[in-house]
Amino acid sequence: MSNVVASSAYAQSNDWHLALEHAIHRLQRIDGANLGFVYISDRFTANCDAILERLRTATPVRHWVGASGVGVLGSEQAELDAPGISLMLCRLPKDSFRVFSGRTPLPRDFAAYGAIVHGDPATPDMSELVQDMASKVRAGSISGGLASARQHPVQIADTALSGGMSGVAFDERIRLVTGVSQGCLPLPGGWRVTDADEHSITELDGRPALQVFREAAGPALGADLRRATRNLRVGLTDAEQDRRMFTVRNIVGVDLRRGHLTINDNVSEGQHVVFVRQDADSASEDFRQMLQRLQQACPEPPVCGIYVSGSGRGGALFDSDDSEVAMIAEVFDNLPLAGFFSSGEIAGDRLYGFTGTLTLFF
Repeated sequence: MSNVVASSAYAQSNDWHLALEHAIHRLQRIDGANLGFVYISDRFTANCDAILERLRTATPVRHWVGASGVGVLGSEQAELDAPGISLMLCRLPKDSFRVFSGRTPLPRDFAAYGAIVHGDPATPDMSELVQDMASKVRAGSISGGLASARQHPVQIADTALSGGMSGVAFDERIRLVTGVSQGCLPLPGGWRVTDADEHSITELDGRPALQVFREAAGPALGADLRRATRNLRVGLTDAEQDRRMFTVRNIVGVDLRRGHLTINDNVSEGQHVVFVRQDADSASEDFRQMLQRLQQACPEPPVCGIYVSGSGRGGALFDSDDSEVAMIAEVFDNLPLAGFFSSGEIAGDRLYGFTGTLTLFF
């Protein structure tokens, strides 16, 4: 039997008071609720303290974590560039979690097993912070995302924060499983970078990178590099054991004379490369595969979930901003869900971009 009981609600309004009151009204009452997740539109960041104050008077929950987003989502709706608030109440076993931030570090005597985290996209060493935090939990894996906003993103860890990382850590009584959807599907094959120069991949398995790319793209796309670089991406990983766990990067240039590929990231010798197709059909198929893997990994039906989607996804990648939550509902019916559209997604010990990460509690 699960140690978690949860309820979620989502509401939209140009007035933060109305959005919050509608969301509170839609929440199912949970006696003994002791942890809340709150995701707010970036249009409401100036009102974050007032939102937290109202949540503490309207619910029994004193501990709240979350972030701002250029869009927020719930179990039945998601919308980018719209003012809204997403809430989730949880009742967890006593002393099974700790809220932490730079102001209130995680206590050393708390045996953290997993964590949901939020971060500031302006923090320059965020990838290193993610790895460090993952090393502090016994599962070696965390999940969450970076706050997003047009101007000043905020994190919430019992209070409004900026900079660094914050979140909530759980002991081993709280079971979590996380899936990552890259929004694309890898083409057959995989290669090792044997020569590179900053942003340029010069050789793959000892051959000119552009030659390998043309072959992987196939005869039609390989003959039309302009179309190939629009439809295909580079997936970088430090290991070749799991071809799904890669970081997607755009191809920003080709050197026809030297056979080099230039991407929007540094690349180094020894990294492994896959080429991926990124379009609406591939994104939907990849998302459904991720949900199937999560369903198989759950020892029992999940109690609730946190979904973090890259701000470049939504209707720009799928049929609508709601497409991802609709697919989640097809597999996990009536699942309490809260989340937001982020400027970076966190899963395992890595910081991603343009992905979707779903963390289930069971």
